[in-house]
Amino acid sequence: MELLLGTLFGIFLSYFGFSFFYKKKDYEKTEKQSVVLIEKIKSVCKLISVEGDFAEIYHYENTKNRFLNIISSKKKAILLINAKAHIGFDLSQIKLDANNETKEIKVTHFPEPKILSVETDVKYYDKKDGIFNKFQASDLTTLQKESKAFIVDKIPESGLIDSAKKEALDTILMIEQMLEIQGWKLNYSQLVLPNSETNKLN
Repeated sequence: MELLLGTLFGIFLSYFGFSFFYKKKDYEKTEKQSVVLIEKIKSVCKLISVEGDFAEIYHYENTKNRFLNIISSKKKAILLINAKAHIGFDLSQIKLDANNETKEIKVTHFPEPKILSVETDVKYYDKKDGIFNKFQASDLTTLQKESKAFIVDKIPESGLIDSAKKEALDTILMIEQMLEIQGWKLNYSQLVLPNSETNKLN
């Protein structure tokens, strides 16, 4: 009788031990998976949602005075700037919380759209040197930087930022689909997206 009770007690302890071990192992596996998924979302890093093309004319003039400001010398150029601007979201700034028991990831913060890159192609027209005020290599480097800054200043009035804000929901849905493939849910019910016309998502 004692042998039987001892055997049953041993089986019970073994079952309890194995159940606890595998439950803990599954929890650790789920916890590890959530970390991997969050890092995978953030590793997308910069996600381009809107692209815009620009063609602008930039006038440049520089005047130097010599001999007690009696004589002036002017150099000038007209620049044709063709540019491509990319607007999107830096997903490294997204804030996510994982619930390993329900396999749910909650979005608590979504970044504002920003200028991710501006590529410029500059052509010079009507480039004229002054008598003692000539274009140097450093001037052309400076003009390249100024032309890029000129395009960046044009972006807010172009409507590209507002267009990117409207794409925020599509970005969220893309993340949701990525998580669903892995058997996880995305909770963004309380998230306020960066769009003045959008309230909390339901």
